[in-house]
Amino acid sequence: MISAFIQDLAAKGRSCFSFEDIEKLKSSTPVAIKAALRRLQKKGEIAMPCRGFYVILPPEYRAAGCLPPEQFIPDLMDYLGEIYYAGLLSAAEYHGAAHQRPQVFQVVASKSRRPIRCGKMRVEFVIRKNAARIPTEPKNTPAGILKIATPEATALDLIGYVHRCGGLDNVATVLTELVEKIDANRLLETAQWSPIAWVQRLGYLIELVGAAEKAGGIAGYVREKRPVRTPLAPALSIKGARTEIRWRVFVNAEVEPDI
Repeated sequence: MISAFIQDLAAKGRSCFSFEDIEKLKSSTPVAIKAALRRLQKKGEIAMPCRGFYVILPPEYRAAGCLPPEQFIPDLMDYLGEIYYAGLLSAAEYHGAAHQRPQVFQVVASKSRRPIRCGKMRVEFVIRKNAARIPTEPKNTPAGILKIATPEATALDLIGYVHRCGGLDNVATVLTELVEKIDANRLLETAQWSPIAWVQRLGYLIELVGAAEKAGGIAGYVREKRPVRTPLAPALSIKGARTEIRWRVFVNAEVEPDI
């Protein structure tokens, strides 16, 4: 009965289901259902990236042991009832700005979640309490629609979570390609949802990679806010660092994009 249910889902183009979906069939006890699901997992026909949530594995994904995250994250976050968007380096890749393919799929969420390891697939969650306010855009995947951060929101997140993105050099490298997709007006609109220090650092880096025209709007925003000076690299000392006046940034690190 369970195998027939899963086959029917797959025939309808669905790739995910929950334990509760199976329970609604009322064809077996919870213990019997769990045993049947474990057998299907051992056969490689399904995988469980999160407790109580399963993905159906077509033959082409059985060696990997899981579906690609972009094919199950929308359904998983809907199942959990949580706000999300694909962000950071994963969003940058969708915008054509991945210097190298990220080793982990990065999801921004409003609540803390443990990372996922499912077969060869890895997902990490980055907490952003105002994730619901961050501009996103839809991306078609073989399993449906994935929400990804806009280019402007992606740029700000890269700066805000630089430690999750391979450091300043890598962020600057990604920005050299991402700036082509950034709209100066939308960047100004998006900046209001981020800490002003992120905006300061991003403005400095956008100029560094030769796209000063994209930073005009946020330059006025920083000038109006008159924030305190912020270190370019928050984890490093500012002793002896020069100050970049326009962005009110202590340049306490040398940034070398790989271009």
